[in-house]
Order: sequence, then structure tokens, then C-alpha cells
Amino acid sequence: MTNSDTTYGIHNKKSGIFNQSSDGSSLRQAFSNVNEAKAFFFTTEALAVWDECCTQLQWALVDDELGNATRLKFTMAFGRKTDLAADASGNDKANDWAELYKSRQKALSDSDGWYKNDHFSGEPHRTGDFSVEDTDSHLF
Repeated sequence: MTNSDTTYGIHNKKSGIFNQSSDGSSLRQAFSNVNEAKAFFFTTEALAVWDECCTQLQWALVDDELGNATRLKFTMAFGRKTDLAADASGNDKANDWAELYKSRQKALSDSDGWYKNDHFSGEPHRTGDFSVEDTDSHLF
């Protein structure tokens, strides 16, 4: 479940689509629901970071060129813990939800713990490579 820090507004809205790659010799995984797609692309630990750090988060399946639901779209946005660069308790912008998301994503990625099926990187993979396409078409 996402956090509820909206006191200082919602910032850093971003959307993207995870696309499975296909060289024609392998089939893309089609999904019957969003949870199945999330579990295909991400580890349990990564999904916990999405849920904890995002203030707003929505997922949707997207059909590929063949009409199969093989792609996963997201829109995320982050609240702030404080409106100041630093407050009396020592919170600073580096502890805001967007920065926490980035640092936790990097830590998991550096230990190969973010993606369940490798990102399009040329590294060995379990099921198939994929790419992430940025989009301005937000879900909310």
C-alpha cells in the first residue's frame, strides 16, 4: 500500500511501460492481470519499495502489436515528508519519498534484486529481456 504523505503536495509524476523484447524465436509472456505482470518483472523486495515509497501508484496492462497483454504500464508520484530543505528533526529532501525510492531501487539493482527478469542489458536472463519506455500518457 502506498504512503499517504500529501501534506506538501505531490511531485515527480512519472509514467513508463515495461516492454518484453522478442527476437522472434521466443514468445512473450501474456498476462491475465496486473499482479501477474508485476510478479513477472519485479522481485518481491522491489514491489515493496514501489508500494512504500510511492504516494500515488497505478498499474495497467497494455496490449502489444498483436493484441496480447504483454506490457506493464505504471504511473507514480511522490509526496514530501517536509516542505523545507531541512527541518528541526533533521529531515531533508534526500529523505523524501522520491529520493528514498531512487536510493532503494539503486541498492536493489546493484545487488541484482530489483528485476526478476533482467532489464535489456545483455546480461544472462531467466525468461527474457525487456525495455522501459517513458511516456507522458499518465494513468492518473
